Amino acid sequence: MSAQKDRRELNIVLVPAGDGETRNFTVSYRALRAVGALSGLAVVGGALLVFSFWPLASRAARVAELENELVAMGRDLERVEALVERLDRMEARYLQVRSMFGAGSKAGADSVWLLPPLAQEVDDEARRPGAGTPPSFWPLEERGFVTQGLHAGAEDAHPGLDIAVPSGSSIRAAGSGRVADVGEDVVYGRFVVVDHGGGVRTLYAHASSTLVQPGQEVSAREVVALSGSTGRSTAPHLHFEVIVDGLPVDPLAFVEQPR
Repeated sequence: MSAQKDRRELNIVLVPAGDGETRNFTVSYRALRAVGALSGLAVVGGALLVFSFWPLASRAARVAELENELVAMGRDLERVEALVERLDRMEARYLQVRSMFGAGSKAGADSVWLLPPLAQEVDDEARRPGAGTPPSFWPLEERGFVTQGLHAGAEDAHPGLDIAVPSGSSIRAAGSGRVADVGEDVVYGRFVVVDHGGGVRTLYAHASSTLVQPGQEVSAREVVALSGSTGRSTAPHLHFEVIVDGLPVDPLAFVEQPR
């Protein structure tokens, strides 16, 4: 048995505030329920639309952030490429300086006693171990380039010569004597000290490696270490000091740089 249709109706009377014709509207309850149902569906649909739009909006915002990150990464890449180019130029200049200093000629194990072509002649007495001769020979196998000399000062005192040479160059004793000390220091890096007697000592610092031991007797021009950039150093070089009675003196007063 089918249910009876709801035939009830709602009478709506609109009365104007001023003079005017009164209007009557008749609406069935079925129509009101249909309107209510449609309104509910519209509200639910609007809510679903809002909730579905929110993730899309978040993704769109994330896309914008990613685009900004890509732009920033592009700028960083440009800076890295510029830095690489600058490092390449610096390396080329460094290799050029090395070639000026004769970087291609490094002493091997079979040539540590060979003197450079323009080196001063060393007499037999000066070369004899234990002779204890004062420093008089250039402490390198090559001329090098003096980047800093001896000078005094409260903050910028420099007690010797800085001679730029390629890493691995032979460091030779400026005179014969006995090795007083071999070690490593925060400032000097790896170093060798030779006692020549009479209160005169020489120091060879920033070496990459040392080849003598404390107490060992060395001859003039004997290789005692290899140059490097250890300790407080920004580039390969030899720091050479002449010390008389505990005080540093100008090494160029004892040795002469080859021409």
